[in-house]
Amino acid sequence: MTQSFDALIVGAGQAGPPLAARLTAAGMRVALIERHLIGGTCVNTGCTPTKTLVASAYAAHLARRAADYGVLIAGAIAVDMKRVKARVDAVAANSRNGLEAWLRSMEHLTVFQGQACFENANTLRVGDERLTAPQIFINVGGRARIPEMPGLQEIDYLTNTSILALDSLPRHLVVVGGSYIGLEFAQIYRRLGAEVTVIEKSPRLVTREDEDVSAAIGQILEAENIHIRTNAECIAFASHSEGVSVQVNCTEGVPEVIGSHVLLAIGRQPNTDDLGLDRAGVATDTHGYIMVDDRLRTNVPGIWALGDCNGRGAFTHTAYNDFEIVAANLLDGAAKLVSDRIPGYALYIDPPLGRVGMTEAQARASGRPLLMGIRPMTRVGRAIEKGETQGFIKIVVDAETHRILGAAILGTGGDEAIHGLLDMMNADQPYTTLQWAVPIHPTVSELIPTVLSEMQPLPLLVT
Repeated sequence: MTQSFDALIVGAGQAGPPLAARLTAAGMRVALIERHLIGGTCVNTGCTPTKTLVASAYAAHLARRAADYGVLIAGAIAVDMKRVKARVDAVAANSRNGLEAWLRSMEHLTVFQGQACFENANTLRVGDERLTAPQIFINVGGRARIPEMPGLQEIDYLTNTSILALDSLPRHLVVVGGSYIGLEFAQIYRRLGAEVTVIEKSPRLVTREDEDVSAAIGQILEAENIHIRTNAECIAFASHSEGVSVQVNCTEGVPEVIGSHVLLAIGRQPNTDDLGLDRAGVATDTHGYIMVDDRLRTNVPGIWALGDCNGRGAFTHTAYNDFEIVAANLLDGAAKLVSDRIPGYALYIDPPLGRVGMTEAQARASGRPLLMGIRPMTRVGRAIEKGETQGFIKIVVDAETHRILGAAILGTGGDEAIHGLLDMMNADQPYTTLQWAVPIHPTVSELIPTVLSEMQPLPLLVT
């Protein structure tokens, strides 16, 4: 049976549902196809459940520190992992169910549950149904990348998805991958009571960040007795009577780590390998990401790709912005471009890292004259009052245009405070505009004008 629509949306992640709402509001008949759970990665295995876990881990951490604040708790702090998991599941389910109820009540929208596969450039098969439309929007997200590694097939391992099914605490969690996802889970499970080791092939953690940011993150984690092994060039796995043996390095340090559980956090890959894209003629790169132009159009007229599967962003907020770009261009006569987007994101360890724009290293590599300001969180009143003084604020500015190029706020409230800088960059205003703002006391944000008033020329690197 073939059904005709005005538009087909494949995937109910962050871009798909709001796009369905805009298209149906414009009078279009739309089909939304989702093979698994409504809400995609963010709601089901990403932001919503992990930040709920972060909150439980923070509560346990703060309880252990209660005496630092003059609060006395009798007896040891205990964590009930079954209750922790039940809370995570409930928060995710509430979000998912609300979204699904909204979609299924949407006029002019038909929701199909099943695997979508292209038959040609305007036709998808979903089970026994053939769906056709002149416009197709792909929003299929991504999943954990599982590279070939010695011994991996001999062990049971966890990913960012399967670890959420645990309702008991690992004795020793070995995290392979020292970047955003891996470090978040490392701190969560350490605070919940597990022994944790992080193994990273590179010389330092989160190599996308500046070296001072990476070093400070390492210090934060090591202060909580998380073991960190960098320069791990010979990672291999084997079964062990106590769980899993992970070979770390061939030349220095303890050669192996014995863990009860292993979490692989070695990057992501797009969910594009089973869509039949070749039958539609849709081009992908060598990693499977759908290639798109600055308006998120694929090489095939009438087909767009949004969210993680297009390689133009790996966050909930960039996926949602993909929807905004496509909807504005199609329905509002706008000319919005992905290249106009200023990159911003956060690393949700505690304290969090808020980031926007260029790193210091990227700004230096541009060759332009720079100003930079840094303030440690030990000189931020809000951080001192909370007893959370790890980290620092760093802002880099173009010395000629006075435009903010990038910033990092590693510290309490950093994920929120960074938005003041992000907003100034989006408004294309000189840093002096924000320098003369009158922020609220006591906040982390109030120190941003202070940092901007203390900017110093950044010496050029000698090569």
